Amino acid sequence: MRVLIAPDCFGGTLTAREAADAIATGWRDAKPDDVVTQRPLADGGPGFVDVLHAATHGEIRYISVTGPLGEPVEARWLSVHTDGRRVAYIESAEACGLHLIPAEVRPQFCETATTRGVGELIAAATHDNDVITVGLGGSGTTDGGAGMLAALVDAGVDLTDISLVAASDVENPLLGPHGAAHTFGPQKGASPEAVERLEAKLAAMDVLKAVSDMPGAGAAGGLGAALLSLGATVTSGAGLVRELTGLDAALDDADVVLTGEGSFDWQSLRGKLITAVASGAAERGIPCIAVAGQVSVGRREMGAAGVQAAYSVSEHVGSVQKSIAFARKSLIATARHVATQWSR
Repeated sequence: MRVLIAPDCFGGTLTAREAADAIATGWRDAKPDDVVTQRPLADGGPGFVDVLHAATHGEIRYISVTGPLGEPVEARWLSVHTDGRRVAYIESAEACGLHLIPAEVRPQFCETATTRGVGELIAAATHDNDVITVGLGGSGTTDGGAGMLAALVDAGVDLTDISLVAASDVENPLLGPHGAAHTFGPQKGASPEAVERLEAKLAAMDVLKAVSDMPGAGAAGGLGAALLSLGATVTSGAGLVRELTGLDAALDDADVVLTGEGSFDWQSLRGKLITAVASGAAERGIPCIAVAGQVSVGRREMGAAGVQAAYSVSEHVGSVQKSIAFARKSLIATARHVATQWSR
C-alpha cells in the first residue's frame, strides 16, 4: 500500500515532523513492504515555520523579541523569494506561544501576557518583503493584539506597501461565548472571573470594534482581530500549508492517509488541519485515519468530516500520563496497531 503520513504537531510533546516520523516508524514496523511518505503539516500554530521551511527551502532569520511575560526570547521567521515576490512567514507562537509560559504561572499571567514580540517580528520582516503572512495559533495571550500594535507604533512601521495575511483555521469571533476569552482563555489559565475581565478588556478596545465579528478575529487571543484592523486578509493556515507542501500531489499517489494532532476534539472539526486533510482524501475516494493523543469526537461527527476512524494514543497505551511521558514510543505503538487494521 501507498501510505501518506500528514499530521499536525502533538501539542507540547512532538513537533509535526517528529509525529510524522513516529507514525511512519510504527507503520513500517508492522508493514515493512508498504510505501510510506511523510508530509508533516501545520495550520498556522506551532510548527508553521518548520513545516514551510522544509517545503520551500527559504531562509530562516533569527531575532530576539519580547516574550509573552516580557522577557527576551529567540524567535524565527522565514523569508521566501519566489515568482518575483518576497514573502515572510511568521509563527506568532514563536513570540507569544503558550509553551513559553510555565504551566504553574499561567493563571498569574493570563491577563497580562503580551503579543509585543509578534509586532517586533513583523517590524523586522518589513525591511525586505512584499508580503507578510502571520500564522496564528498556540498563543498564551489574550491581549487583543495590543502588544503587537504598540510594538509597530514604537518601531514606526509603515505597512502601506505590504500585503498582510493572517493564516488561521480558527473561525471564532473576538467576543461572546465563542470568542477569544471564553473559548480559549481557560486553556491559558484564566479562571471564570479572569475570563470575564478579559472579555471586558477586549470589548473596550476601540480599534477592534469594526472587525470584532469577522471570522478569525478571536484567533490567538484576539491577535487575529488586531491584524484585521491593519487590513490583513484571512486565509486558511492548513490550506496554505497544503498548497506549499504539495499535499495534493501526495494524496494523488496514496491509498490511505493518516493525520492527527494532540487532541481530536470539537475544535478539530471547525476547519482545522484534520478536516483539511480529510476533505482532500474524500475528493480522491481514499480513507483518512486520525491518530491523536486523545479522541473526544464521536463516530458520526468524524464521519461527517470525512474521517473514517480515529485512534487514541492514550487509550492504546493505557493512560494520558504514559502517552505524554513516552510520546514517541506511544505514538509508534499506536501506529503499529493502526497499520495492522488498515494495511491490506
